[in-house]
Amino acid sequence: MSFLSRHIGPDADDLATMLRAVGAESLDQLIDRAVPESIRFRDTLDLPEPLDEPEALASLRRIAARNTVMRQMIGQGYHETVTPAAIRRNILENPGFYTSYTPYQPEISQGRLELLLTFQNAVIDLTGMDVANASLLDESSAVAEAVLMMRRANRRSKSTRVLVDSRSLPQTLAVVTGRTRAAGIELVTADLGDPQEIARALADGEYFGVVVAQIGADGDVVDPTDVVAAAHEAGALVTVSTDLLALTLLRSPGEVGADIAVGSAQRFGVPLFFGGPHAAFMASRKGTERSMPGRIVGVSTDSAGAPAYRLALQTREQHIRREKATSNICTAQALLAIVAAAYAVHHGPDALRALALRLHGLAASLAAGLRARGIDVVHDRFFDTVTFSVPGRADGVVAAAADRGINLRRVDQDTVGASFGEPHTERDVEDVLTAVSEACGAADAAATEDVSTYDLPAKWLRTDEYMTHPVFHTHRSETSLMRWLRELSDKDLALDRTMIPLGSCTMKLNAAAEMEPISWPEFASIHPLAPEEQTRGWSELIEQLQGWLAEITGYAAVSVQPNAGSQGELAGLLAIRRYQVDRGEEQRKTILIPSSAHGTNAASAVLADLKVVVVATAADGTIDQEDLAAKIESVGDELAGIMVTYPSTHGVYDTDITQVCAAVHDAGGQVYVDGANLNALMGLARPGRFGGDVSHLNLHKTFCIPHGGGGPGVGPVAVAEHLVPYLPGNPADADLDERGAGFPVAEAPHGSAGVLPITWMYIAMTGAQGLTESSRTAVLGANYISRQLSDVFPTLYTGDGGFVAHECILDLRPMTKASGVTAEDVCKRLVDFGFHAPTLAFPVAGTLMVEPTESEGLAELDRFITAMRTIHAEMQQIADGEIALEDSAVRHAPHTAQVLTADEWERAYPRSQAAYPVPSLRRVKYWPPVGRVDNAAGDRNLVCECPPIEAFDAAYSEAAEQEK
Repeated sequence: MSFLSRHIGPDADDLATMLRAVGAESLDQLIDRAVPESIRFRDTLDLPEPLDEPEALASLRRIAARNTVMRQMIGQGYHETVTPAAIRRNILENPGFYTSYTPYQPEISQGRLELLLTFQNAVIDLTGMDVANASLLDESSAVAEAVLMMRRANRRSKSTRVLVDSRSLPQTLAVVTGRTRAAGIELVTADLGDPQEIARALADGEYFGVVVAQIGADGDVVDPTDVVAAAHEAGALVTVSTDLLALTLLRSPGEVGADIAVGSAQRFGVPLFFGGPHAAFMASRKGTERSMPGRIVGVSTDSAGAPAYRLALQTREQHIRREKATSNICTAQALLAIVAAAYAVHHGPDALRALALRLHGLAASLAAGLRARGIDVVHDRFFDTVTFSVPGRADGVVAAAADRGINLRRVDQDTVGASFGEPHTERDVEDVLTAVSEACGAADAAATEDVSTYDLPAKWLRTDEYMTHPVFHTHRSETSLMRWLRELSDKDLALDRTMIPLGSCTMKLNAAAEMEPISWPEFASIHPLAPEEQTRGWSELIEQLQGWLAEITGYAAVSVQPNAGSQGELAGLLAIRRYQVDRGEEQRKTILIPSSAHGTNAASAVLADLKVVVVATAADGTIDQEDLAAKIESVGDELAGIMVTYPSTHGVYDTDITQVCAAVHDAGGQVYVDGANLNALMGLARPGRFGGDVSHLNLHKTFCIPHGGGGPGVGPVAVAEHLVPYLPGNPADADLDERGAGFPVAEAPHGSAGVLPITWMYIAMTGAQGLTESSRTAVLGANYISRQLSDVFPTLYTGDGGFVAHECILDLRPMTKASGVTAEDVCKRLVDFGFHAPTLAFPVAGTLMVEPTESEGLAELDRFITAMRTIHAEMQQIADGEIALEDSAVRHAPHTAQVLTADEWERAYPRSQAAYPVPSLRRVKYWPPVGRVDNAAGDRNLVCECPPIEAFDAAYSEAAEQEK
């Protein structure tokens, strides 16, 4: 049995039934009628023959074996950690967590929302701030986001200059340099660990913001109090980059007066993953919530008055505010933030502090041993990283340590660094000292220096309590942790329970065989800055994958560095911008974006310092050609290009896409083809061949990397030949192009490399024909739903042949007008049927966009169709006056078990209609944990910390009394 037959849901009989329903004799005929001939790819993709699961796993094992697992002491923002087996198996390897979608429907997302709120709570407590978000993409881009946030939030300063600590991680400086140049911000660097440098820098002019590293790249710890005070005196806001584990010992950024704190939560149980995915964090002072990038989980109440979690302040997000959004971030690192939250809960504050003390003790022991051998230690004040001087001997020390299975950091030819992580012990200290002795000819000696020499000053140390909420003191035993995580996953709807028919999100199968390799130590335990000879397996996998993606899309080259689709967009736009500047066309700063485009498009354009001009949509859902021509003419030689999504967000293969591309090219612009809908193109058309100059891809959509509740994502950028020099550069390179060409968009050289084996496995097991069949079947599924619901919820847009692409927009507006039932009401009622709702109100208000994907079989499609037809009948009853809207099941949905088991039932519809609207639900039933969540109340009263347990008990007691 081939993998393809397990990946694709419909079997031969299902396909025949579906084809009859859509009026096509074969899949070939359907695709010929749906996909414009002008873009068709009629050849076969040049990909390896497909492998079955055992063959693919064996092949990937051979690649993984080319990596060398070492004891990683390189540091530089990445630390060895221990992922408790209970967390690995119950979260990272649990489809209940990794196959869920972003929690835009909070009633079916309470489990992951609670964990994300717990993550925020831990960050707030450790940083001493008032509010935190639910994660960012990585530490370096989080610093860049903090710079942009300070610029937005500092209304007292007119300055366009920012001062950044030169002690920051090199990759952070590289990312921030690229982002500030794109945004027109002048970047100034200075050693903010040196009081004299601080004074000189702040006297040099006005800044809107200052970024100081509490722990420098070389491991040196500083107390930021003075620089914070001096910066505030000069009218600047201050961001402190810090380490969560170190904050169990050090005074928090909040206590020293900082405005924003950022860093990485990787060392809270998340593997190295060759650089990612890792959850970054951001926390800030009260009053800055609406300027904060990323998502914030908040607490509101449900229809029974009980506490309920939701994503708060969504009106500031990219998909709503577009070019006025606080950031372009669409996916963050939710799954990894959930891991970090569970790690914090399982350990609690005492165990975390004990770990921090142990690591500092190991570092102090190493420093004492080095000095006993006559080796100069560069800094006396450090947390877990010791940097030491070995003039002219750095290569020898690093090589001697490698012979003992340890990777150290080579700073330069005279300097070496060693960073300690959770798995390290005194044996590692001894091995490093032996390596130094061997390489430097220093005599082995017992340390004579008291390690207390390296104690951090008492005035720098934390004295306040943190992580006091009961959740951080409850789940110590594995039994308790396991049951808590099961309870949380049971609250959610993920792909392991139901189809998630979200338009433009492509929630397809994340096969177990694809997921399995990410936990192999040969992939998960490799440091992103490890020597090249130790990472040959990773290099082979990435080179193969980039080549396969280039072949599928028809572009010249691909970079997998962008760690989200939004970052792929940014990288693509920066490539266009830098290419045009190098051609002497600096005036080309206007980008055309159709009104139906994804929200991130406009937000990404602003981050690339481009002006957005919106192109209208014609009545048939295509780009309005007259308006396009008028906009091109009005913009003139300032035209940078156009961002189009293909197939369009209206779920249609526009027949005029080649004309759109030609018109923009004729005007000197570039064409950006958003790759979010690539699942409708694989093997059928290639954007790099029908007019695109650049595209980003979503590996967490088309190529089977799971969404993880809102991340990890991977958004590779693919470019035509002329843009290849402008692909993101390696953030570890010290000689990035001064013009800004090739500046990185992510902290790690290959972004979230740790999840790339998933996509490698998918392509290896499907092959060229399998990818094509995936797209063809996805198109059939969307057309089947469209036709089967056309008499009750007509499809808003179709192509010339009356067919849609891989998704369809169901128009609910006529029934809403007749009944008063909104599209949101329908989404909540679908919960009672055990379904995640389709995409709500995008790209057209009052509609639902449905994308079934190729992985859903006919039985599941029919189950969804039955649910929608049943809801339509309920809407019709309201329209006919048989029941009032406010008394209806659809307006009271979703129905919790608590409501349905009340002693008295006085509603206008029977309990059976509420709980079991179709008979099949009696076989298996999902019970929503909360009723409809009050979104407005949650925004009016933002609470982004875990509420006290008593709040739940009180609410449940009050609800019980009301029911009586």
